[in-house]
Amino acid sequence: MRLAFVIERLLQLIPVLAGVSLVVFLMVTLTPGDPVEIMLGDQRATAEQREALRHDMGLDRPPVERFFHFVGNALAGDFGRSFFHRRPVADVIAERLPATIELTLVAMFIALAVSIPLGVAAAVRRGSLLDKAATVTALVGVSMPAFWLGIMLILFFAVQLGWMPVSGRIDFAFEVPRLTGMYLVDSLLHGRLDALVNALHHIALPAITLGLAMAALLMRVTRASMIEVLEQDYIVFAEAKGLKRTRILARHALKNALIPTVTVAALETGYLLGGNTIVEMVFGWPGLARVIVEAVYARDYPIVQAGVLVIALIYVGVNFVADILYAWLNPRVRL
Repeated sequence: MRLAFVIERLLQLIPVLAGVSLVVFLMVTLTPGDPVEIMLGDQRATAEQREALRHDMGLDRPPVERFFHFVGNALAGDFGRSFFHRRPVADVIAERLPATIELTLVAMFIALAVSIPLGVAAAVRRGSLLDKAATVTALVGVSMPAFWLGIMLILFFAVQLGWMPVSGRIDFAFEVPRLTGMYLVDSLLHGRLDALVNALHHIALPAITLGLAMAALLMRVTRASMIEVLEQDYIVFAEAKGLKRTRILARHALKNALIPTVTVAALETGYLLGGNTIVEMVFGWPGLARVIVEAVYARDYPIVQAGVLVIALIYVGVNFVADILYAWLNPRVRL
């Protein structure tokens, strides 16, 4: 891997993150509502007390000054203090972010585990009953709203059958000491299989809800790419040489067919990170997306700005990794 490629991609982060910060700042600034009035509510505070609180929150400064103050502190790792939580924003994000990352990773695993085998099987048996069933399933999965699917899963598996919990990440009796903040990882690190099973029960329904729509899309992409690859001359030549079908699929066709899948999966990661807001709200999942929504209602500007910036940073980082995987899967690409 060339060092120039890495430096170039890192430099591209600067305008992207600056643009995200500016857009989010403008949106929260132009949103109607005064954080001071929301915090005080019906309290009979005097005008002087309101102005003192506004000064303490930094809202009496001009918007341009507030923006550059936020950017300057963010570069130093300081996102300010939350208006609502009354503690550093970095602490709130560090507390909630692992839950969102854990849910995203499990949903991504489910999506890839379902989409790649189904996409390959549908391409190999094109026109068969399996192919038609997979196509219909993909269309249904893409069209199905996440909130509706989540509610249906709760009603069936949690309410009717009683197999799964309705909300939360883990039962109180199974909590393990925090190392990474991701209960599945922490349970393994502490050798707590009982806590691991309990955490899996809690994350199963929200991860399935979040991952099925992505699985449907990736299955269609994998199928189309696999069909195209199977029609290439080198695949026909390999079959003429008498190589086993499974070897041709595993060593020659699948690697090239996964190139578009990797690209789309990286792009869809942004959806999993930011688009899981509805899923977190439906399942009561205490993640970063949920706290951002709560901050929007409370006009907690520092939480909104920092939360969106962190999600954007993770999204850009995931796409950087996807570029590396793309170059590994496609030797014609030179870093």
